Amino acid sequence: MVQCRKLDKLLPGLKRKPYRNELGQRIYDEISQEAWDGWVRESVRLVNTYRIDLGSSSGQQFLLKQAAVYFGFEGGDMAETAWTPPTK
Repeated sequence: MVQCRKLDKLLPGLKRKPYRNELGQRIYDEISQEAWDGWVRESVRLVNTYRIDLGSSSGQQFLLKQAAVYFGFEGGDMAETAWTPPTK
């Protein structure tokens, strides 16, 4: 269980670190599985919108920066995506 930084609730945490770096450790320590699942959905939109090559260093760095902003570890604005959820 972790006190999720993103959702501000005590929730089940991740089973393992998502990245092998300092950001991955912070996500593991401070982010819930529920919040991580939200990031995965958002990251797919970013990859598709910006046509990010995850095999390149610049693509990986872009996505790591966006993850840090998404979870509130860094200041800044999230990159905009062209997709918006449908209204009910």
